[in-house]
Amino acid sequence: MDIQNDNRPSRRGFLALAAAAGAAGAATALCGLPAFTASAAPLRPTESPMLSAADAAKNQLWWQAPGSSDSMIEQGLPVGNGRLGALASNDPSSELLMITDATMWTGGRNDKLQSDGQFPYGRDDYGSLTLLAKLTVAIPDHDLGNVNNYRRTLDLAQGLVGTSYDISGVTYRRQIFASRPDDAIVLYFSQQGGGTYTGTVSLDCTHGESTTANSSGRYASFGASLANGLKYGAAVTAHSSTGRVEVDRTSITFSGCKTLTVVVSGGTDYAPDGAAGFRDPSVDPERLARTKVLNAAGHSASTLLHTHVADFRAVFGRLDINLGESSAAQRELDTWERLQARYRDDVPDPELEAAYLQFGRYLMISGSRGSLPMGLQGPWLDGNDPDWMADIHTDINIQMNYWMADRAGLSDCFDALTDYCLSQLLSWTDVTQRLFNDPANRYRNSSGRIAGWTVAISTNPYGGGGWWWHPAGNAWLCQSLFEHYEYTQDRAYLKKIYPLIKGAVEFWEARLITTTVTDASGDKREVLIADSDWSPEHGPLDAKGITYAQELVWSLFENFHTATGLLGRDAAYRKTIDGLRERLYLPVVSPRTGWLEEWMSPDNLGETTHRHLSPLINLFPGDRIRPDESTPKDILDGATALLTARGMTSFGWAQAWRALCWARLKDAEKAYRLVVNNLNPSVDGTNGSAMNLFDIYEVETGRGIFQIDANCGTPAAIIEMLIYSRPGHVELLPALPAAWAASGSVSGVGVRGGFVADIGWKNGKVTRATLKSVGGRDTTVVAGGASRKISLRPGESVTLRNLG
Repeated sequence: MDIQNDNRPSRRGFLALAAAAGAAGAATALCGLPAFTASAAPLRPTESPMLSAADAAKNQLWWQAPGSSDSMIEQGLPVGNGRLGALASNDPSSELLMITDATMWTGGRNDKLQSDGQFPYGRDDYGSLTLLAKLTVAIPDHDLGNVNNYRRTLDLAQGLVGTSYDISGVTYRRQIFASRPDDAIVLYFSQQGGGTYTGTVSLDCTHGESTTANSSGRYASFGASLANGLKYGAAVTAHSSTGRVEVDRTSITFSGCKTLTVVVSGGTDYAPDGAAGFRDPSVDPERLARTKVLNAAGHSASTLLHTHVADFRAVFGRLDINLGESSAAQRELDTWERLQARYRDDVPDPELEAAYLQFGRYLMISGSRGSLPMGLQGPWLDGNDPDWMADIHTDINIQMNYWMADRAGLSDCFDALTDYCLSQLLSWTDVTQRLFNDPANRYRNSSGRIAGWTVAISTNPYGGGGWWWHPAGNAWLCQSLFEHYEYTQDRAYLKKIYPLIKGAVEFWEARLITTTVTDASGDKREVLIADSDWSPEHGPLDAKGITYAQELVWSLFENFHTATGLLGRDAAYRKTIDGLRERLYLPVVSPRTGWLEEWMSPDNLGETTHRHLSPLINLFPGDRIRPDESTPKDILDGATALLTARGMTSFGWAQAWRALCWARLKDAEKAYRLVVNNLNPSVDGTNGSAMNLFDIYEVETGRGIFQIDANCGTPAAIIEMLIYSRPGHVELLPALPAAWAASGSVSGVGVRGGFVADIGWKNGKVTRATLKSVGGRDTTVVAGGASRKISLRPGESVTLRNLG
């Protein structure tokens, strides 16, 4: 055992690293500050941060055909800077970018209930995420029919989309990246062999606006307002040191250019501040967009690229993974062919499976820094009418999106969810206390009491709800928020989220009701149960004491106990809540089905193979139920039987959740099968991975839609198979499948209790493990039946070798 005093920055010390890399110029959205705002000039790296071609290839996906403009959600390649997102077609003759700002939302407060007790759920009242702009770079002479050796790539480690092709002996290349430091999307066109570019840059509006161009300013831009008053705008500029670049009335033309740089930016006046109506009147989005593109265009393309890559690599490089070697034949295939071969031959492809994890991390870095959290599609759309409004769903989807963050070295990306909840708390509290006990609400508190806050199944960024009330949604959000504390051990963060936790506790103190149950021995006792609710998303609409709510409230009260102790607050109230937790009813196993009961009934009142695993919420993401002596055998067996009954085939996000649960139960092969099921190629809208690896959810025969939760949840499952943790306990390789057992390694994995873990293995056994403290002190490391207790100070690390 080697203990070292490691002074490298902690995972949450990224800000210091990124500042040197140029992130000082990024727009940073902390609670109450706008996401799209003026920013200081980025610091520029003094040395090239670019990876060598060999190093970049490890985390590079590639294709042999461009994306179709008619199928951008399945074929467009995503870029994003945490606020702006775009899908790129990479068509040689017509590069199309469909650009979204994470705050480009229609709708509003939506704080009235319909007669059926639901919140309205339309694009005008509840609202929807929509497109900001479409950018087209037309190069008519580069028709695909004249192109040879076409290749496009997605460089996950450096945040780059690349395209190369040959025409008449000239090799043409382009790079596209979304820079957080410069708060803009950059397209750089180059060539080798004496060719030139001639064409047009067009910035097209998506809500009926008019684009205007300014010849003296060398930009085209537009600005307008949505019906809800949200102001938005975008701008584009282009320049070249060769050839001609001119601005006409609505677009930019270029001719005879050996290289060409195009810069586009845009945003809204949204501010995450309910007291200010979620607007920042000081922001003029169109003017700000112009300023940003012109500032960026004042630097060379290589400077912009290096600034972006330095920023992106500082985050992406925290975690590295090796699940084993793929064959030479597999490596020769492009990504789409590789997905098809993996499905057709059912042969493990460890490098592809590791790349899928890294693709999920790429999406989180690109979609969750400095703005709103990622909803159902993140900041990637192909139109203004996404299914389910691309909303922020609180009964699995938003939580699953962030299960990966702390596990995968992306703790900073979790901040978007924290800041969102904090910014909405004022509105959520107001709406809860005004409307939750409305007679129209079927889930109102039968006691007539109300306190604290909760949410609807769908939430929007204006403090509003959509669809039904979701009473236990507050407890699930708080579980995610508190677990982030467990990873970081950041006491200042815990203090910040404490009002959310306490408000949820107050809601449940007012909501719980008393009932009498009879135990197996015939004895009667009084217990506390949740009032009428719906177990997401099936079975009776009005059931008391649903397992989903009971488990979440149990965890909420436990986390409140811990938080009050750590912060030295509300000691008397803690005792009150401790008393309530002792009286909470916890689920039992049905004598009829042998399953853990989902409702307070021995009968199955819902769909056996339903997509949701609501009654297993304390198997994962919670861990009150776990395969050790702390869990009664009948409860563990009942949970296992229920999970088995739910089946091994479902939608992508549901398979990811199943994989996580099987990993918790240490069934490696079932977890692995569910992981690789999500790599199955989607054909004609079937469940699986699209050509661009976006997860497709089959809503009806022949029609699938993109949902990002499986792209985030599946990487979390892969990590959970390799390392399980809870405060005070770390287990290595709890569910290592045969496909990855020969040899492998993973570094940079977050561990609950305040550590980061690096491990290596061979023939299914851990050969080395290093734990570094990022705030944690004591834990027990378990591997292969052996255990070691370790004690570290923050910044120290310990290396263990030849574990069992």
